[in-house]
Amino acid sequence: MITGSQCRAARALVGISRPMLSRRSGVDVRVIEHFEDITARPAIYEMEEIRNALEELGAVFIPENGSGYGVRLKFSNADAARIARIECEGGIVANDRIP
Repeated sequence: MITGSQCRAARALVGISRPMLSRRSGVDVRVIEHFEDITARPAIYEMEEIRNALEELGAVFIPENGSGYGVRLKFSNADAARIARIECEGGIVANDRIP
C-alpha cells in the first residue's frame, strides 16, 4: 500500500496532475484528492490502480524500512547507459590475486 503523501510526492516527481492521474488510473479525481489530503482512504483496488499508473510513469515506492517510507524516480534510460559505461571503464575483470 502507499500513503497519500507518497502519492502526492510521486505525482510531483513524475510531473503529473491529479486529473491526468485520474485518467491514467481510472480512479475518480475526488478520490485521489481526498487520499492525498488524508481525508479519506480509497478502496484497495483504487490504491493499486493509482500506484500502477505512477509506477508506469517512473515512480518507485520505498516501503517502511525503520527509517520511514518514501518515493523516488527510476533511472532514465540515459542514466542507466551512463552507469553501465562507467562500470565497464576498468577493463576486463580478472583475478585479483597477487603471486
